[in-house]
Amino acid sequence: MKKTVIYITMLFAAVSALTGCHERYVTYSDKEYVMFADTLATYPVQKDVEWFSIPVVSTVARDYDRTFGVEIIDKGNNAIENVHYRLESNTVTIKAGELRADVKVHGYYDNIEATDSLGFELSLVMDSRLEMPLYGKNTKAVLMKSCPFDINNFTGYCVLTSMFLYNYSPTGAYQKLVYTEKHPTQDNMIICRNWLNDGYDVTMTFNASDPMLPLVTMDRDQVASDEGSFFGTAHGDNRILVTNSSYYDSVFYPCGNYLYIWTEMYVENFGEPVGTVGHFYNIMEWISDEEAERLKREGM
Repeated sequence: MKKTVIYITMLFAAVSALTGCHERYVTYSDKEYVMFADTLATYPVQKDVEWFSIPVVSTVARDYDRTFGVEIIDKGNNAIENVHYRLESNTVTIKAGELRADVKVHGYYDNIEATDSLGFELSLVMDSRLEMPLYGKNTKAVLMKSCPFDINNFTGYCVLTSMFLYNYSPTGAYQKLVYTEKHPTQDNMIICRNWLNDGYDVTMTFNASDPMLPLVTMDRDQVASDEGSFFGTAHGDNRILVTNSSYYDSVFYPCGNYLYIWTEMYVENFGEPVGTVGHFYNIMEWISDEEAERLKREGM
């Protein structure tokens, strides 16, 4: 494996010392530090994106280019170089007048499974006076396979597992077979037919623009059920309203065709708040039509 590369200014200094020529030393101020922007971060490996970037930053700008070596630390890595990833270069250069440069990394999409948890560690090779105390010069990069988003993977039959049903279902059943379909006019939105209760549809929207933030949201004031079906009586206008929880993130997994959604359930009386039922965790996992037919026969 290719190891550290000593940056050019150090080579020039060494040559000058050996030949007895006038030496030009670079003096670093006490407040100049160079480091990776994060000591630990997750990076998406996408099918059609060749490189992702690991940022290197400096606390000050200089009027000359600064080039540093980038070393792969073998110990503790479970991602394999040239199998799961490779560096574009073993050096990184912060250009004159700039505060940032990027270590470019290629992730081998086809060699990473959706369930893999792979990581590797990098270290900057530089003058020790540039290392910020307590922060260090290393970073750990975790590779996350990011499949292309296809809303069709989130349509059809799915199994809903709901903590709301676990707490309030009169039959004790906390799983339900739900049919979903694309919204006819809204992009990246699905309609969940008879989601928590028969006769009540809700919609969910996928944030497909950022692979690092695959969030799912629900519009406010959607009606998930009447109150009587679960509470036995009405505390408000006989509607249980639902939206995504503001306390917990809800995410989808395009590689696995499932999502986790935290919902806030609440009751109003014709627009006036009555109270919050609670925040409930739900899992939706899409299945084949054949599996759905089998579950129907078994009474789900």
